[in-house]
Amino acid sequence: MRVLIDVMHPAHVHFFRNFHDEMQSRGHDMLITARAKDRSLELLDAYGLPYRHLTTQGPSGRAGPKDLLQHTRGVLRVMREFRPDVLTAIGGPAIALAGKLKRKPAVVFYDTEFAVHTNTWVYPLARSVVTPDCYQGRVRGRHLTYAGYHELAYLHPARFTPDESKLAAFGVRADEPFSIVRFVSWQALHDRHEIALSPEQKQDLVERLAQRGRVFISSEAPLPSSLADRAITGPVEDVHDLMAFSQMFVGESATMASESAVLGVPAVFIAKTGRGYTDDEEQRYGLVRHVRPDDYDRAVEAIDSYFHRGPRTYGGEARRRLLDDKVDVTGWMIKYFESGF
Repeated sequence: MRVLIDVMHPAHVHFFRNFHDEMQSRGHDMLITARAKDRSLELLDAYGLPYRHLTTQGPSGRAGPKDLLQHTRGVLRVMREFRPDVLTAIGGPAIALAGKLKRKPAVVFYDTEFAVHTNTWVYPLARSVVTPDCYQGRVRGRHLTYAGYHELAYLHPARFTPDESKLAAFGVRADEPFSIVRFVSWQALHDRHEIALSPEQKQDLVERLAQRGRVFISSEAPLPSSLADRAITGPVEDVHDLMAFSQMFVGESATMASESAVLGVPAVFIAKTGRGYTDDEEQRYGLVRHVRPDDYDRAVEAIDSYFHRGPRTYGGEARRRLLDDKVDVTGWMIKYFESGF
């Protein structure tokens, strides 16, 4: 089988990297096309994944129709040379268009319900749309589900074992209490209705967590001078080892909240809009608390509540229940593609 994987975001590298390597080891021909966004190319290089760099995210951080057209043209050029049997991506606007134009099946993975404008036209163009079974949106077209989350494609115990020796590169010990905070830029098209935390709230959040240990910050936008010395420095490919040994995650990223949850680290996710998967992690396992930024006091209460319970002990017990219910998503993907998608 000849499989083209299109990567548009750093998180997509994590999702597909084990699938790419295992499919290749099973004799399939794999090719990755990529957009340079944040540290996506750096991650591909770090994992030794060969790729074709097609486009680069513009300075605004928001991809519009011209960006999509340019990236789709790049995919079409690669298709003429590679001749894939199937295309796949997360979100998948470029592969859905290219696949329809060239009559090649496109398999779209997605988990973000409120990206309505894109989903409305992408889903019907795809051969199939694959989502977690907790996905709450409507899918027009062929819809398949699996018992899991995107993050279990690379953080399931079958795929990842935290290595405490990698913490030294971040300047921290495994027995040292620390938390991770994430601030996002809210520049994606589907983020336009979001409400960011204010500078005062960000400062207060970090100061509260600092009373319980060190605080490491991941931020899409430059940090103010008062927080800059807390920015995460270290190998980008090892950040999940850092997360696995943290005591709590707090921030505006649904993906990092879910990554923390499946690692057994309680997460306080602060955003106007939720996700089906963070709702599932909250309602079934208590590993995530979703709070709106305009209800900041509830975020503070959630942080205090997790610390009162003992976040590492509580998170570990909840994670065991989660893993009993969920699948190794990479294994599910391999079976799906090899069965004829």
